[in-house]
Amino acid sequence: MVPPSFTQDWTLALMSSLFISSAQAADGGGLLTNSTVLQFAPMLVIMVVFYFLLIRPQQVRARALREQQSSLRRGDRIVTAGGIVGVVQATRDDAPEVEVEIAQGVRVKILRSTINNITPRDKPANDS
Repeated sequence: MVPPSFTQDWTLALMSSLFISSAQAADGGGLLTNSTVLQFAPMLVIMVVFYFLLIRPQQVRARALREQQSSLRRGDRIVTAGGIVGVVQATRDDAPEVEVEIAQGVRVKILRSTINNITPRDKPANDS
């Protein structure tokens, strides 16, 4: 059971906020007053900073990885999302799978989308 003083306080707070709202409407205080804009300015600045520091770089990395996945060639060294390391043996541009040799004589087909890291055959492994 809620004490009567609590409900009276709550009702008083609700009524006073309604009267203040109607007083602002009669006074001409619209939705976009100077104080309202100033209250939302820090939140807007934080969103812009998050976009340029977190979201945008991730989009650039994802685009670069998609380009690398689409330009795989025989001999490229790859690492999959599951941690399997191998060398590309066969690939077709229109196929979503790539044939990878993970050990001598052991070839598996994997999806291009599971490839996380690609080291081209021209690039030395220690030049990361």
